Amino acid sequence: MTSDLGDRLATWLEGLDLAGHLPAAGLPSFTRDADGRAVWTDPATGDPMTAEQLEALDAMLHSQGDDPAHAIPLQLIQVARQARLRSELAATPTHDYASLAAVRGATLDATRFMIHKTAARHRLLVIGDHRDVIVPAFQLTSGGEPRPDLEPVLMPLLAAGMDPWAAWIWLTQPAALLGGLVPERAAADPDEAELVATAAVRLAERVASSSS
Repeated sequence: MTSDLGDRLATWLEGLDLAGHLPAAGLPSFTRDADGRAVWTDPATGDPMTAEQLEALDAMLHSQGDDPAHAIPLQLIQVARQARLRSELAATPTHDYASLAAVRGATLDATRFMIHKTAARHRLLVIGDHRDVIVPAFQLTSGGEPRPDLEPVLMPLLAAGMDPWAAWIWLTQPAALLGGLVPERAAADPDEAELVATAAVRLAERVASSSS
């Protein structure tokens, strides 16, 4: 019965394309053995899950929503969405040290210095560390300079310690705080710029309070 329940849960999650996001959501994960059977692992101990643990997991996975037969934990959906958006964003125009240096017509060292100095002032969103960085291109002018109109939007978010990927997602996706406008685009509109800056401050306050 344990095996049947484990297989059913695994097949269900695979069909929803959520199986790969279980560890990031803090949930037990599974692998398939040589016979294709699901082998579930307790993340706390690393041991195979018992029948009682699988039954508890089954109840938890189907405990949310109006239709328990098809409900999915919100946390798992959010993790999957974040992973999907990260993949999509990574495919959009970005720069590393060398490509941005070429756009700016500057040396690699000068560009590296500019990136980290500007990021330290919370005026540039940078993913990665000093050795390997991703600089999303949306925040730059055609000459490779930080967009002035984004400064009042970026500064509160980055100063609050917002995760860079989360900031990238918020800036480039329709935002509820802006009635569905895309923040980085709306910031370029003088009629919307103040609204975007205010929304960024409110979001930064939430970020700061959640991490305190």
